Amino acid sequence: MTTLHDLDLKQLEAFSSVISAGSVTAAAKALDRSQPTISRQLQELEQSLGYPLFIRNGPRIHPTEAALQLHQYVQKALLSLQQVRLRAHEIGHQQLRPLNIAATPALAAGLLPQALALLDLQNKVQIISQSAEQTAHAVISAEADIGLCSLPLEHDAVELHWIGQSRCVVALPQDDPLTTENQIALHRLAGRRIIVPWNPLRLRGSFEKALKKLKVLPHETIETNSSANILACVRAGLGVAILEPVTAWGMPLEGVAIRTLEEEIPYFFGIITPQGRQLSAAAQSLVGAVEQAAQNLLPAFQRLAASEHPRVMRLINHH
Repeated sequence: MTTLHDLDLKQLEAFSSVISAGSVTAAAKALDRSQPTISRQLQELEQSLGYPLFIRNGPRIHPTEAALQLHQYVQKALLSLQQVRLRAHEIGHQQLRPLNIAATPALAAGLLPQALALLDLQNKVQIISQSAEQTAHAVISAEADIGLCSLPLEHDAVELHWIGQSRCVVALPQDDPLTTENQIALHRLAGRRIIVPWNPLRLRGSFEKALKKLKVLPHETIETNSSANILACVRAGLGVAILEPVTAWGMPLEGVAIRTLEEEIPYFFGIITPQGRQLSAAAQSLVGAVEQAAQNLLPAFQRLAASEHPRVMRLINHH
């Protein structure tokens, strides 16, 4: 088996660059190395691993299936090493540590910028937008200093600071007849095409339970993993949507009308940090700033204590 000492960093850089750039020529240019050097480093890496990474056809080179699988891990490792180099430089120059924030796409785009705008930021900020599960993992593994994530958020390796609660809304095309009403009852959506988030384990489950309880059957649905996509589909006249409020109020889209729902479908999110890790001053400030931004942005926003998590989860599961 290949040992860690057999894996040469320059070989891994050459490998990653060839896959990303698409050719040895482009990789050599990107890394400022000669083409023969890149070719030699690839061959040495293949010898270390014991299996081919590229199919060679004259001057052309194509990655094997094994190479594509390996690339995702190599790329992650090289990015991590790049972070180590940057952090080492900052420590050596006594620079402020960057504030690494992980957040779901809705919270990263709809709420986080308003929260950051309330701070007198001296730090470099890195925002990684990913799924709720990946956001929680980034905090659990301490890759992120702070996470903004939808519930559930119970995990031994994270500290939940507080839970935010707001109400879901209806998004309609600007010229829809229902826009004349300030508040819309769910039964008014019967027979309409509804655009929904695809993940059934999160907010979509609450929508479907509420619709089922009222015997409201949508005509058909379009599923997507992004609230921004939902708004864009509504604007294009493809249907109406029941939507979490952060994107609706935080990223209003011209051509889309937002109305409150008569029935309350709550939306919950939480602020988490790695358990047992001392928070930087910037991270502590952001915990408070997110609450202030949510108060400013979301109608009927409530801040709940972290201890309310079990009650909130019962509410979500039985809503």
